[in-house]
Amino acid sequence: MEMKYFQLPPAAEMKRAVYSKDKSYDGIFFVAVKSTNIFCRPACTARKPLEKNMVFYSSARDALFAGYRACKRCKPLELTGTHPDWVKTLLEKIDSSNEKKLRDGELRAMGIQPEKARRYFMKNYGMTFHAYQRSRRLGSAFTQIREGSKIDDAVFSNGYNSHSGFRDAFSKVFGKPPGRSESTDCIVTSLYQSKLGPIIIGATSKGVCLVEFSDRRMLEYQLKTIRKRFNAAIIPGSNKHIVQVKSELDEYFKGNLKNFKTPLVYPGTDFQVNVWNNLKKIPYGKTISYIDLAEKIGLKGASRAVGTANGMNRIAILIPCHRVVNKDGRLGGYGGGLWRKQWLLDLERGHLS
Repeated sequence: MEMKYFQLPPAAEMKRAVYSKDKSYDGIFFVAVKSTNIFCRPACTARKPLEKNMVFYSSARDALFAGYRACKRCKPLELTGTHPDWVKTLLEKIDSSNEKKLRDGELRAMGIQPEKARRYFMKNYGMTFHAYQRSRRLGSAFTQIREGSKIDDAVFSNGYNSHSGFRDAFSKVFGKPPGRSESTDCIVTSLYQSKLGPIIIGATSKGVCLVEFSDRRMLEYQLKTIRKRFNAAIIPGSNKHIVQVKSELDEYFKGNLKNFKTPLVYPGTDFQVNVWNNLKKIPYGKTISYIDLAEKIGLKGASRAVGTANGMNRIAILIPCHRVVNKDGRLGGYGGGLWRKQWLLDLERGHLS
C-alpha cells in the first residue's frame, strides 16, 4: 500500500462545503483564513470567511506548516475518533455485503459521489475506494484459507465469479497461488482515528508491527521495510492484535492506560532492536536524553546512532520514542512532528485539561 500525494477537491466544491457547513467533508480538506491566520474544519460553526481569504489544505499538518493556528472552536487537530458517517456506512456495507463490491452506480444511489469516496480513501488509506474493496476481499479470502476453509468457499463468499479471476488476483498480491497459502502470513493494516490525526496500524498473526501517523514522510519507506522484513503482502483488514491495540489506544488517549499489553513484533538490526527494547523500559510520564540512553545500553558516545535508531522506530507510542529528548530538555526530533511529541508528553505528565 503506497501513500500517494493527495489531490484536493475542486475549489468550487470546497467553497460550497464550507458555506454549507458540510460535515461529510471532515477529513477531506481543511480551510485556512488569511485574515485571521486560523484554520478550521469545513463544517466549523464560526462565521464563514470571505471567499478571497480562504486557502485550502489537504491536512492539518500542511496548514500548521504554512503558519496557521488551529481554530479553538472546531479544534481541527482533535479528530472525533471515527470516520464521517458516510464513510462508516461504506465500510459497514462492505463488511456486511455478500458481494463485498460496490460499484459507482450503487455509491450514487447511496448519495455518495464516487470521486469523493476516491479522495477520502486515497488520503486515509493510500488507495482508491475500489482498490480498498479489492484488497479487503482478498484479505478476507486469505484469512479463510489460512484458517482451513476450502478454496471454493473463499472464492464465492468474497464476491468472485470464477476461480481463474480469484487465482490471478490472489497470486498477484501474495506471490503464490491460493492452494499454497495455508502457511503464509500477511500484514493486515487498519486506520485508527486518534486525537493527533489518523494512524496506520499494521499487524501479522504474531503481533503489531506498525503504528505510524498517516502523514509521516517516512510512512512509505516503513511500509516497504515491513513488507521486506516479513516477506509478506500488505492488505487492509483487521485481526485480534489490531482490535486489542485500538482498544488500548482509546484508553491511552483518555489518560487511563500507562502500559500496553498488545504483542509487538519489530525485527531490525541487532543495534536497532537493542535501542527499541530499551525505549520500552522508559517509564510512562518520564523522559531520558539521547546521551543517557546511549550510556544506559552500554554505548557511551553513540547518542547520534541511538537517535537514528530512535527515528527508525516503526511502532509509535507503544515503543515510546517520544520520551527521548535532548540533554538540555528540548524536544529534539520526532517523525510525527514536534507538536505531537509535546502533546504526548503533556498527556503522560497530566498537563492536558
